[in-house]
Amino acid sequence: MNTNRLSPAMEKALSDQMNKEIHASHTFLSYGIWADDKGYQGIANFLYRHAQEERNHSIKFMEYVLNRGGKPKVDAIPAPPDDPQSLTECFDNVFKHEVDNTTSIYKLVDRALDEKDWATWNFMQWFVQEQIEEETLAQDLIDKLKIAGGDQASNESLFTLDKALESAPNDVPLAQEATGDNP
Repeated sequence: MNTNRLSPAMEKALSDQMNKEIHASHTFLSYGIWADDKGYQGIANFLYRHAQEERNHSIKFMEYVLNRGGKPKVDAIPAPPDDPQSLTECFDNVFKHEVDNTTSIYKLVDRALDEKDWATWNFMQWFVQEQIEEETLAQDLIDKLKIAGGDQASNESLFTLDKALESAPNDVPLAQEATGDNP
């Protein structure tokens, strides 16, 4: 008896996203190694944690496909991009990567809606929310570096930024959670 409750197209799309998340993990791991090599251990630690979070996202997709009776397919993962040439390029690339991932998530939501696959549509809402956080987090990296002086920042400013990111949380407060007492 076939117990798969995903269309073949949806199963493939979810598997593709699983692989995209694995590639993201490798990309952020690569950026973390680059930052570590440059002496930015706090930024590296932040990127390493982010790499693990992306891997966890891939596992969520894998488990969902399996739970719906499908079989996710692990594809070859492309090599991560070349090392960035600066912190600005690194943080800009993190942001661009998150925006690209958001686009992929939205396409899955659209497919679920088109197929009237309400279980997958519901599953994807977690990722829609997550991408709001991911894009905000990436934008915050860019903003913090700009405040520090960008690529012309003093060593003291970069040291402070590096230390701040070492212990920074991996998530951000969301606007819809704000109240008058907690803006």
